[in-house]
Amino acid sequence: MNWDAISAISESVGSFAVVLSVLYLAVQVHQSTRVARLATQDAATTALRDVTKPFMENAELERIWRIGLEEIGTLSVEERARFFHAAYQFLKAFETIHFHYAYGLMDRQLWDGWQGLLRHYVAAPGIAHYWKLRPEVFSERFRKFVDALEPPAEQRTVGTLVEQEQK
Repeated sequence: MNWDAISAISESVGSFAVVLSVLYLAVQVHQSTRVARLATQDAATTALRDVTKPFMENAELERIWRIGLEEIGTLSVEERARFFHAAYQFLKAFETIHFHYAYGLMDRQLWDGWQGLLRHYVAAPGIAHYWKLRPEVFSERFRKFVDALEPPAEQRTVGTLVEQEQK
């Protein structure tokens, strides 16, 4: 065998190895992206759960949240302050969820559910009132997104669901 043949075989083997390496890297990137998306989706659920969990554990906080959503004017000054803190945390969790979706880290079907939930809550009188008072504490992208949301035909928040169930 001459040196030209050995060189040609070596180049072929090297080219094949490069192709295999690129394919291997593509599979690894795909798997890493999938893991990142799943972690992001889990983080979104955890973020909102962390905001709403105190409402389930503390009857007074639940009452303030429920009444604040629908009849904020009936809350005392102290209760409204607590409601505003909760509204801020609630909307910040949704801002993060929206950010993850906007950067392609969340599945469209999951995002549609989150967006549907947000539509109901930003239409609630208490959240709408807070939103008018403090839009500047949220990113411009999120403000534009929320301002463009179509209100639902029938608003369903924890407060309205309880009322509907009692009828």
